[in-house]
Amino acid sequence: MNRITSQILSWMADIKNNAIEPESELPAFGTPLIGFSSAADSLFDFLKVDIGADFYWTPLDAFKVAFPEADVRADELSVIAWVLPQTEHTRASHRRAMDMPSIEWSRARYYGEKVNENLRRHVVKYFADAGLYACAPVLLPQWSRAVSDKYGYASRWSERHAAYVSGLGTFGLSDGLITSVGKAIRVGSVIVHKKYDPTSRAYTEYNEWCLFYAKGKCRGCMQRCPAGAITESGHDKVKCKDYIRNITSAHVEEEQLGVRVNSCGLCQTKVPCESRNPVSKVK
Repeated sequence: MNRITSQILSWMADIKNNAIEPESELPAFGTPLIGFSSAADSLFDFLKVDIGADFYWTPLDAFKVAFPEADVRADELSVIAWVLPQTEHTRASHRRAMDMPSIEWSRARYYGEKVNENLRRHVVKYFADAGLYACAPVLLPQWSRAVSDKYGYASRWSERHAAYVSGLGTFGLSDGLITSVGKAIRVGSVIVHKKYDPTSRAYTEYNEWCLFYAKGKCRGCMQRCPAGAITESGHDKVKCKDYIRNITSAHVEEEQLGVRVNSCGLCQTKVPCESRNPVSKVK
């Protein structure tokens, strides 16, 4: 185990860093999965062109935004990606939810993403203290959301795509990332001026861990979506966003946490890919 993997696992094991809400003894997430990729991986160049060459960052693009003075090549940089699994406590409560997210899920979405943000900052600081340049692309002031001509809603840097390149999982019918610990997750990433051995990808297709694409069966996420935003044609981002922004976020504010939170994730639980890679179990 390398030092940064040990550092991430140790930091997340401390409940002071990983509480589902302030002062709680319940963790926001389980044990992380951690993957590595080279910034020179050709998949990053493909993603830039495929998603939106005019706005999407490769790792080198993001690194140069953070450190314009740095004279570096892509093959000198590594992407570190992690998957934070939702706990069984959170998932169990969310399985019972129908049209609105459970309060446990909303807590994990709101406070849990603060855990994720703090982990990004911790990893960046860990490298900075060692004299190495590092950045978390989604925390850069220049990071923003965008619209892809091909895919609709997008952003300058996708944590899920970074995790996909880093060997942590493939995409499903709902656009969620299906990992060895399932789809009920949060994802983070950091780029560092240091070489790590890339994590091997146990897949060749971007969607091969999804039962629908691999076996022509399941459709569980379709049945779970209260907005009708998932069909056999894929994920309708407009319907999904409208439901979350106009329906569930208001519910979270009025009935749960007192703040508007983009909480839903119903398609991530009560499905075969909730907490595992379902294809690996299919003969």
